[in-house]
Amino acid sequence: MARIGVKEKEKKITWKEVKRQKVLLIWSAAIVVYGFIFYYLPLGGWITAFQNYKPKDGLLHSKFVGLDKFKFLFSDSTFLKVVRNTVAMGVINLVVTFVMAIVFAILLNEVKNTFGKKTVQTISYLPHFLSWIIVTGILHDVLSGTGIINEMLVKLSIVDQPINFFAHTTYFWPIVAFANVWKETGWNAIIYLSAITAIDPSLYEAASMDGAGRWAKIKHITLPGIRPTIMILLLMNVGNVLNAGFEIQYLLGNGLVKSVSETIDIYVLKWGISQNDFSLGTAAGIFKSLVSIILIVIANQLAKRAGEERLF
Repeated sequence: MARIGVKEKEKKITWKEVKRQKVLLIWSAAIVVYGFIFYYLPLGGWITAFQNYKPKDGLLHSKFVGLDKFKFLFSDSTFLKVVRNTVAMGVINLVVTFVMAIVFAILLNEVKNTFGKKTVQTISYLPHFLSWIIVTGILHDVLSGTGIINEMLVKLSIVDQPINFFAHTTYFWPIVAFANVWKETGWNAIIYLSAITAIDPSLYEAASMDGAGRWAKIKHITLPGIRPTIMILLLMNVGNVLNAGFEIQYLLGNGLVKSVSETIDIYVLKWGISQNDFSLGTAAGIFKSLVSIILIVIANQLAKRAGEERLF
């Protein structure tokens, strides 16, 4: 009888809690439904990668071809170049933007003037809200033959004549990396600034009493304090290496730099939409997703063995 009474009491408490949190539960259910419809349900379309898919035949009546599309991908020299470009730009973007965000957050934390600090922080994350159309437009203006960069290089006698930055493959990857740093550093630094503010101020006070300077405080307090945050974000970003981008490469790319500008996303667009080969485009997308999952698992296992923070 006592157990029955306890269970009834727990049930009453549960339903009471459900009624109290009904608004939150409704919104949570809506998000779950949204995620299922737009993230999980479309995965059923992956079956087209194993078919010679024709829109008129549909998923159920298209010819099954097994792994033929994947075999074609890895025998296609263009796709292998695209993978190289994607990995290269993804790694460059990961390293540069990741490091710059940490450095910027630490430097901004060292600014003692509150007004100046907030002003710089606000200005730094505003580019995040600009579309890539605007960003690439700014890059074209700045790096054009009559742009400020070429004018400075000529006036300082570094070069004899303006450089056509968008006609040389050597400059394309650095331009993409610079654009990502300029656009995302301020925004990415927000989470590191939050982690820094969570560090116990008494640690800095104790370090000051021991005669530690700013660099010593950064090295022995700030960096260890945000280390778990750094590791978690690093693991998450490793999985995005193949998400090197689409917009900036597509907008800045041209026939002269095509060999280094095309990414997997552009390849999928050309084959899946332009050539109407939806099966090949899907196969390339599956390859990208599987590699991302493998990278996250490997990075997580390495972090686990090193005794660092991990995702799972």
